[in-house]
Amino acid sequence: MVVRRAAVAVVIATLVPLAAACGSSAPPDVVTAYVPGNDAAAIEAVAVGCADTGNRITVVRLPKDADGQRLQLARRLAGGDSSVDVFAMDVTWTAEFADAGWASPVPDGLAASLRKATLGGPLRTATWRRPTDSAPRLYAAPTWSNTQLLWYRPDLLRRYVRRKTPPKTWDELLADNAVIANAVTARNATLPPAQRMQVPSYIMVQGAQYEGLVVWFNSVLASAGGSVLDPNDPTKVTLADTAAHRAATVRALTVLKAVATAPGADPSLSNNTEDPARLGMERGQAAFALNWPYVYSSMRSNAATGTDENQQVPFFPEMRRFAPLFAPDAPAPSPADLARANRVLSKRFAYAPYPGVESLLPARSTLGGMNLAVSTRSRKTDRAWRAVQCLTGVDAQRHYALKASQPPAAAVLYDEPGLRSAFPMADLLRRQLGDEHAAPRPATPVYSTLSTMLAAKLHPVGAWDPDQLVDVLAEAARKALAGEGLVP
Repeated sequence: MVVRRAAVAVVIATLVPLAAACGSSAPPDVVTAYVPGNDAAAIEAVAVGCADTGNRITVVRLPKDADGQRLQLARRLAGGDSSVDVFAMDVTWTAEFADAGWASPVPDGLAASLRKATLGGPLRTATWRRPTDSAPRLYAAPTWSNTQLLWYRPDLLRRYVRRKTPPKTWDELLADNAVIANAVTARNATLPPAQRMQVPSYIMVQGAQYEGLVVWFNSVLASAGGSVLDPNDPTKVTLADTAAHRAATVRALTVLKAVATAPGADPSLSNNTEDPARLGMERGQAAFALNWPYVYSSMRSNAATGTDENQQVPFFPEMRRFAPLFAPDAPAPSPADLARANRVLSKRFAYAPYPGVESLLPARSTLGGMNLAVSTRSRKTDRAWRAVQCLTGVDAQRHYALKASQPPAAAVLYDEPGLRSAFPMADLLRRQLGDEHAAPRPATPVYSTLSTMLAAKLHPVGAWDPDQLVDVLAEAARKALAGEGLVP
């Protein structure tokens, strides 16, 4: 299928839009918010509290997958559906929905408040400059954010590498991983089969042909000093336009290839999404993993209570003492109980900053998250923005963090004891969500097409030559921007 000049045209051409006459059946004082199905419960709870401040909000659940959410929203908005007052946007949709005329600019007063209160990385994901804008503007309010960390086995690092500090670069990570894998293999050779341990030779990453692979590439590329598009001119591909940019892209691709082809590399890497990568770490197949913060609570609860094959953490019997604390029907643990469990957890499962590529360049990690926008189709614009303020305020973000494990975009929350108890890595999250270490995904109205085409060229990881692939990627990006490519 030929890609249209804008992603919006794809939606209109391939989907039958809702009738333009479709309107809201909600009472005039009720705002309707469309939110992701997998996060709806937390947002619904906040919406109930918003009623106490005069904000009556009805929450409509979208599909759980991002593609389904995007297409359903695009179908409604392209059809002029005025029932959509507020809608959730993935951090990659800002340019597309703003350029399509579907997302309203954030009012100046609210925008000024958000710029003071929000960490730099999440703020950039909600910012875009339309052709008619004199300067970049906010088109949504950051609701929560996310960033990947390096997760590692400190017990293996201490025992076999003889070092307490985690690797800081991908080269160091690869070297440490080789030392650990070789040492465990050598030790196993001296033991009877029943006493041998799983060789933790995998580096768990997301290598399947999907958005997660593009996230990995974008993080390593930004850490190497490169970028897919010019941040100041998103119509310009910068993968190979200068010698320095080409070198950064080749360096990033070399890292990806080294991970995929290292001795003892994960044979399922090209099929891995976030959950297989999480499970590989829990099963003891890896000493290192790159993943989102949700893996922390998963490791903690599964190590404590896991009973079936998909939940057991065989290398961590010490956590079994906390089984009553994390049982499915147990009440929420107290901060003191969490602190005790976290201290034990840290002996065999720890976190560190996302690895860099060059020691003189800051390591950068691609951002995830969600923002809330107000539809230009809404007939309740003022009420809708008041609802957004309630759904994205500090109290709301605290709820999302504590009840749904979503890292806040508001800087002030990272100093609160309750949040630091739930997120022991709070300082690290705040650091990586700041301007210096955040790597927003390429900002373009055709991001979906761009990501799809890059993932197709990058997959399977390692089955290509970095010096040759750089030109292939640059050409694919140019075609995506120009609407000349084929959707893989």
